[in-house]
Amino acid sequence: MATKVRKEPRRTCVACREIRAKKDLIRLVRSPEGRVFVDPTGKANGRGAYICAREECFEKAFKDGKLVKALETTIDEATVAAIRHDFLELIDKKRAAYQD
Repeated sequence: MATKVRKEPRRTCVACREIRAKKDLIRLVRSPEGRVFVDPTGKANGRGAYICAREECFEKAFKDGKLVKALETTIDEATVAAIRHDFLELIDKKRAAYQD
């Protein structure tokens, strides 16, 4: 009996529009309460959007308004700063994991 091959989930970055493996992207979520945050697990409840684990994609997603459109909400500057901090922290963790 042959083993079943699982397809790897793929998602599109809202900034550069590249299709990548879900594990290579970072998910941002708008919760049902309206809070926007970085979802390191990729499983939080709410409307999600994916961004490449690159700082330039993060900046482009906010600058061009693509993330706001994808999440169907507005995001204030304080929230953007908090999200940027969490996003960069997660990028560092992913880089460290790949180097080990």
